[in-house]
Amino acid sequence: MNAYSDSYDSYRSVDLEARAAAASPYELVLVLFDGLLDELARARGHIEHKRYQQKGQSLEKCMNILNGLSGALDYEGGGEVVQELARLYDYCIYRLSDVSVSLSLEGLDEVIKLLGVLREGWEGVNAARK
Repeated sequence: MNAYSDSYDSYRSVDLEARAAAASPYELVLVLFDGLLDELARARGHIEHKRYQQKGQSLEKCMNILNGLSGALDYEGGGEVVQELARLYDYCIYRLSDVSVSLSLEGLDEVIKLLGVLREGWEGVNAARK
């Protein structure tokens, strides 16, 4: 990594911490989705430019965020919707694990599309509750 990349990562970290500190639970989910989608785009660039170590780091971050989102679900009170979300998060983790080995941009794009739709859903829930 170069100095610019390190500085940018530091800026992003501070920005993310500030946004998370001021967020409601729904807004926090949106912050996590934004970070997740940004990191997926970064992973795509790493695969395209054959930066495999950085690709691995990016995909690991993505899987950690997905595990965090899954772990935060209300399994007792959320019913079928929560079960389906958990399955979808698990599927995305499975696909990202496969992408890490296969370097499949199609697999990565599938995850990006699924998570983009989910983010829109969370955005709708957040807007409806205001």
